[in-house]
Amino acid sequence: MVLRAYTVEHEESATNAGKFSMTDQDFVQAGDTVAIASDHAGLSLKETLREDLEGMGFTVLNLGTNDETSVDYPDFGRALADAVSDGRAKAGVAVCGTGIGISIAANRVPSVRAALVHNEMTAAMAREHNDANVMAIGARVVDVDTARACLMAFFTTPFAGGRHERRVAKLSAA
Repeated sequence: MVLRAYTVEHEESATNAGKFSMTDQDFVQAGDTVAIASDHAGLSLKETLREDLEGMGFTVLNLGTNDETSVDYPDFGRALADAVSDGRAKAGVAVCGTGIGISIAANRVPSVRAALVHNEMTAAMAREHNDANVMAIGARVVDVDTARACLMAFFTTPFAGGRHERRVAKLSAA
């Protein structure tokens, strides 16, 4: 099974977007491994998104945390980024209280492009323009329904390529 591209029309609001079309630029396919990690603040949302990823047909590499004991988000952001960088996972989802800290931690690993998303539009643009391979989200700032919509948009939006390839290449060279 191949996931279909989620196309956001720039003139529409993100809540009204949702046209699906087949693409030959598939980001991930059912059966691929997607890593997921969170700190204690993101645990509940991580578990919801993990279930959604499994429902989408992905094999999920759960890198923790697995209880509400206070932990340090950089450790989990790094573990997730290492899994994407070394090929154990094709993509990742990182969750902390705001999404900021865990995205910073993940972006310290070469070849990882973690994008902090807040709605369907930012999730789709992270893929379409930035070829992001990690979605970061904040459990304290994004409600569950929006987070789930972000997940769908992120994992079904292809990279546009073209003029964006030059820009993404510069991110890797930085």
